[in-house]
Amino acid sequence: MKALSPLRALGQLERIQGEYGPGLAARKLALLSTLARARFASRAAVERYHECLGWLRAYSDDARVAKEAERQSTSFARRSDLRRFRAALDSSGIAGTDISYPFYAITARWLAGHWPTRLEVDWDSFHETDRALLESRMSLVAHPAEIPLADDGALDARGWAEALRGRGEADGAALAMALGSLSRDPIPRDFYQDEIGVAMVLRWGRGGPSRSTARARSAPIAHQSGPLRRGRPDLRAELMRPPLSIRSVSLTQGRELVDLAREAMVTRARDLDAFAYGDPRDVRMVDCGDGLAFAAIGMLPEQRLLLESVYGFLTLKNGVPIGYVLSSAINGSSEIAYNVFETYRGGEAAWVYARVLAMTKAMFDSDVFTIYPYQLGGGGNQEGLDSGSWWFYQKLGFRSRDRGVLREMRRELTRMKREPGYRTPVKKLAVIAEHNVYLEEDPSCQDVIGALRTDRIGMAATRLLSRRWGGDRRAAVEPCAEAAALMLGARDRQRWPSAERHAFAAWSPLLLAIPGVARWSAAEKRAAVAVMRAKGGRRESDFVLLLNRHAKLRAGLNRLAARPVPGLD
Repeated sequence: MKALSPLRALGQLERIQGEYGPGLAARKLALLSTLARARFASRAAVERYHECLGWLRAYSDDARVAKEAERQSTSFARRSDLRRFRAALDSSGIAGTDISYPFYAITARWLAGHWPTRLEVDWDSFHETDRALLESRMSLVAHPAEIPLADDGALDARGWAEALRGRGEADGAALAMALGSLSRDPIPRDFYQDEIGVAMVLRWGRGGPSRSTARARSAPIAHQSGPLRRGRPDLRAELMRPPLSIRSVSLTQGRELVDLAREAMVTRARDLDAFAYGDPRDVRMVDCGDGLAFAAIGMLPEQRLLLESVYGFLTLKNGVPIGYVLSSAINGSSEIAYNVFETYRGGEAAWVYARVLAMTKAMFDSDVFTIYPYQLGGGGNQEGLDSGSWWFYQKLGFRSRDRGVLREMRRELTRMKREPGYRTPVKKLAVIAEHNVYLEEDPSCQDVIGALRTDRIGMAATRLLSRRWGGDRRAAVEPCAEAAALMLGARDRQRWPSAERHAFAAWSPLLLAIPGVARWSAAEKRAAVAVMRAKGGRRESDFVLLLNRHAKLRAGLNRLAARPVPGLD
């Protein structure tokens, strides 16, 4: 029998990688054996094979297929064809390749801490205006003894980065750490580097990070014994089926999962706040069965939003990252941003999404779910428009609250029925995608995400602060917190953990702006204090649940949100 050429063997593997049944595992193993020895003549073929291995690591037929796919992925950087096309595969996240990206400041520091010798400034991609801005900031990071050098202007941005290098540091690592020393306050500290957008490159070296080897060691494993579920789930039925378990992990495992989530972003040349600022203390593993799990990651207290609670979820299939979810929750509602990494988009996207909603319901007691317009193709998201994201959610049962959008939807459905093969024009999708869509039982609820006027709530705080303290907001922080503590009976505030004190102070103007709080019962006041403290507590999901249950506090926020504000309305 004539041996298969590498491209024919690759094509056959691609055709059957997502099929499962008798004899297919053996066939995949034979093709993997052939391709392990093969060498490809193009960059595209190398990348295609890498993606096949990635799929089989996540969706393996059995332990033999999983072991062989893992073995080849782990050694992928040593393939001669990978080395041949290494430069062309820059930023692919494949083992053996470099990653170029203007990383978030906190991500750059994390990379510098793990791989200091390999994080370099990508000077060729650095715009001249950004270089000038960086040079203007260097006097802020200089030691007092270096001020004469900074004032003299003898060093340009590149010269400064080189001068900052310590033993075992590349210029990117040195610059990231120097900019990170500007302030103890994380917001202005990271603002400087993010404002500049420092282009960096993480050189490949042993130990990753890479998509080829990423795996959560603590995730459940289950091989694919039957066909993939490619149909459309009944979301309302799936919501009644909670995850198998939601368990806390140790601090060590929490750090590992936060690092894995960061690597999943870095190796795809992107960043996500919820992972970049992930808090290892607030990490849980959600087991949904069949090898599907989510690493639920909360944010560091100082990076949390005032009202909504944001969590990032790394989607894991047999421990392999296959996508991520971003969820904001408040008042029994959750806004979901759902992403499946490109390698795995031929899988069970709709069924995984059903598990996302069930998990969110279990963690935040949500019964209303909404999709932000950008996810639908709004706000200039061309990828969302081209993929027909709006119709994906419509078919799952999501509906807009806007009457005009509902009318347009009915017209389009009628035309689709009349003209098989018809697709909604992208221009029309761009218009209807500018509105949230919802999966909900009660469309009349107005304090859910997408309908709650948080800008009006913020304006209520602004008016109170301006009226009492004028433009000096720093002078208002402690008196405002003291007034709220006195009103609520929080006499032990100074003994609380620092993050809880800060959260209470941040919330204090809202409590002072809500009419009638002084007349609440002692129990209602204690419960309000618990809500405010929970925003700075170990688990931000506790804040969501406590606020959900505090009827008077929710009603008070709704009153602030209902007040029309000139200039905002």
